[in-house]
Amino acid sequence: MLNLWRRHKKGCKFKEQGRDRLNCSCPIWIDWRVSGNRIRKPIGLSDWQLAQQRARKWEAEGMHGTTSPQTIKDACDAFTADAEARDLKEPTLYKYKLLFRQLQEFAEDKGLVFISDVDLETARAFRASWPNRNIAARKKLEHFRAFLRFCQESDWIRSNPATKLKPSKLTSGPTLPFSRDEVQKVLDACDTKYPDKANAVRLRALVLLLRYSGLRLGDGVTLSRERVEGDRLRLYTAKTGTHVYCPLPPAVLFALKAIPKNGLYFFWSGNGKVKSTVGNWQRALKLLFELAEVPTGHAHRFRDTFAVEALLAGIPLERVSVLLGHQSVRITERHYAPWVRERQEQIEDDVRRMWKSEKGGHALGTRLKVVK
Repeated sequence: MLNLWRRHKKGCKFKEQGRDRLNCSCPIWIDWRVSGNRIRKPIGLSDWQLAQQRARKWEAEGMHGTTSPQTIKDACDAFTADAEARDLKEPTLYKYKLLFRQLQEFAEDKGLVFISDVDLETARAFRASWPNRNIAARKKLEHFRAFLRFCQESDWIRSNPATKLKPSKLTSGPTLPFSRDEVQKVLDACDTKYPDKANAVRLRALVLLLRYSGLRLGDGVTLSRERVEGDRLRLYTAKTGTHVYCPLPPAVLFALKAIPKNGLYFFWSGNGKVKSTVGNWQRALKLLFELAEVPTGHAHRFRDTFAVEALLAGIPLERVSVLLGHQSVRITERHYAPWVRERQEQIEDDVRRMWKSEKGGHALGTRLKVVK
């Protein structure tokens, strides 16, 4: 049976009159056993009538539900165990665990106990508390929907309120590749300004690798030596089973060979988590950009530089998409379409034809008058 009681604050004048005082403003707590576990915690209410309504709702769900009511924490733990059984990758598990930590903190603040308390209004309030924006917010919403769908399929909730939440609007900034001067400044800083001379050798090789392969930082720092075959880098294996290669210039091959051999990888010992390794190299690159006086530098701009330089050199968008490993050419087009050389040249030719098609065939500039 679910019991309600009022936990009086220090100095409350009704403290000696019992724990069920109606006109007291102290918080109301619950005492209940669910699945053999005793739950004693505040429910986020001080109104006794509202607290009784919530208690009746919980008890009713427990009586006619197909399974016993689940606390939010138990539901999160059950989903995590199921995700691990499905062999989800560590980065994906980390994102779910972060979501669950935020959800439990939100529930603690709002006095929510059971997963059935998460209705549409609560889901909206929880989404509004996220600091994430753009793609990160959309991905978190996908994870939230998957979690509540799992709870619905387990008969812990009757419907999935997250399906009614609309994704946030994307406000992606423009692609900003490095200029050739900026790349040179970064390499010079690596040679002359970086304090750790031993690590500067690997850092220079990493910069050149990212610039001329288009790899993401996580893929770059976990690059194994066996993937460099002659003067080619094996990027990935396509769904057809064929390998996708990217030729590397001599400067990159020379920089990679200069790294002392210590295991199977160029930039990683193979021990520890990949996330920690990526974080270490992110901090090293941040310092390098500061020394090179490139304040807007970050690792993904090397990938942008690779893509933009390829498009400006006339490589078709479809082939650049293959090199970048995008699942669809639409992804490449969304980010890099303005840099397609043929498309830009076609636009310029169209505008010039527009000039020539004007009546009289006169140049546009000769027909304009200056208004004083």
